[in-house]
Amino acid sequence: MNLEYSEDVLAFRDELREFLEGWPLTGDEAKLALEEQRRLFRERGIERGYVYRDMPKKFGGSEQPSDAVRDRIVKEEYLAANAPGGLIGQGPGMLAPTLMEFGTPEQQERFIPPTLAGDMRWCQGYSEPGAGSDLASLQSRADLVGDEWVINGHKIWTTTAHEADYMFGLFRTEPDASKHAGISYLLLDMKAPGIEVRPLKEMTGAAMFNEVFFTDVRAPADHIVGKRGEGWQVSRATLKHERNLIGDPNAMHRAFRNLIDLARRTKRGGRPAIEDPSVRQRLAEIEGYLLCQEFTGSRMFTAGARGDHAGVVMPMMMMKLYGTDLQQLLTRAACDLVGDGFLLAPTVEEGSHGGPQGTDGAWVSSYMNAIAVSIAGGASNIQRNIIGERALGLPRDLRSA
Repeated sequence: MNLEYSEDVLAFRDELREFLEGWPLTGDEAKLALEEQRRLFRERGIERGYVYRDMPKKFGGSEQPSDAVRDRIVKEEYLAANAPGGLIGQGPGMLAPTLMEFGTPEQQERFIPPTLAGDMRWCQGYSEPGAGSDLASLQSRADLVGDEWVINGHKIWTTTAHEADYMFGLFRTEPDASKHAGISYLLLDMKAPGIEVRPLKEMTGAAMFNEVFFTDVRAPADHIVGKRGEGWQVSRATLKHERNLIGDPNAMHRAFRNLIDLARRTKRGGRPAIEDPSVRQRLAEIEGYLLCQEFTGSRMFTAGARGDHAGVVMPMMMMKLYGTDLQQLLTRAACDLVGDGFLLAPTVEEGSHGGPQGTDGAWVSSYMNAIAVSIAGGASNIQRNIIGERALGLPRDLRSA
């Protein structure tokens, strides 16, 4: 594992840091609405080759040569500057790279540019009431009638469906095929007649998830990604990108810094809690796990930069599983520091995204969200099966056909 950067890479980092000194905006630009400021700075980052580096210019990216080292530096420096880079939601972070791999040129041209710009919002239609971890059991159906798909069914735990313009989802198009072979990956307009979205209120007080009902919903026949009946293969690519987002170690570093701050301002016996030996021991243990994740990521990064395979420890497997476990350790420690305040429900604002914002209620929300994340993107028990069977070669778990 080589953690040293070459001279040309260091020069690239210096140029990037100089660029990032332009955030926050100043002068008349600082008077713009915050979202407009973010969009303006993001566009400048694209022009300089820092944002959406792997996306073609014709789709709104900066079309830079593949370079894992520079990609990592961009991520680190944007994070340190708290500057707006590329959007990382379900559309930009999951659908756009999937379309680059499986989409037609027409689909890429139509959907990727507005998605990267934030003008087209997406939700993911995967889980159903009877198809969660066993996703291939899904029953929502799409029948090709003339030049349109006619969709009927029911999706659940659909994140931000109430805000989305489009859905990318899995639907059964070949009812007589085996369950994995009979699924197609379709794109649906969420404003189409026959779609009903019902919010699901969470214990955090927010309603980010929804259930979605489809009654004779129609979508153009060419809104299929990949071949008919091969949506399962396409969905693997999307889930890979989702797990990479969930297992991001940078998010853990931010949360750990917030935990240290909480320990400094929380009192125990009239003194800062961080001076308590038991608290310090617990923080040290969590930091040990965090460093383990960081160096595992560095080993994977080094292997990828050399063009080598990282082995068993792959982003879609170990990093996602380890990251969700670490998130629970971290937020549980925070809630113990909060003490009796943990019994108070967070406000909707504190619970809206599950991120610690410096308030006790937000920490409570983060802990609740950490439990949910162990299910999102593939439940932890499913991740362990994947690691055991596909990476370690262990006998397959007993399951139905």
